[in-house]
Amino acid sequence: MKNRKPWFSLLIVFVVMNALFLAFQHRLVEKGFSTDVLIIGNLILFMATLLSFVVFYKTLRSPNPQASMRGLYGSFMIKFFICVIAAFAYIMIARKSVNKPSLFFCMALYIVYTVIEVSSLSRMLKQQKNA
Repeated sequence: MKNRKPWFSLLIVFVVMNALFLAFQHRLVEKGFSTDVLIIGNLILFMATLLSFVVFYKTLRSPNPQASMRGLYGSFMIKFFICVIAAFAYIMIARKSVNKPSLFFCMALYIVYTVIEVSSLSRMLKQQKNA
């Protein structure tokens, strides 16, 4: 269990959330959610978080402490702007038929992915200091 990859938690959340979206599709639609928006939003968040994770992970190898800070801010900006651009594109395409409950749920997923990313990276930093 300790030998698993640091991004494994992100993959688990992605798979579990998509499985839940598909399993409870009819209930979600009854409650006003769009499962298409949820699944695509989850995919975008997963890919953006994975890219952000890789950018910051590469800077951890640098002995320069400023590189780590640049990596931290850079990875945050990458993920944030990918999500903002995706939301803006969805809003422009859907116009009046924007599914607000699904969009707000994707915002909550952004927080979940960010918490998992930060906890995985901080765990890696602790292991690196102890090594």
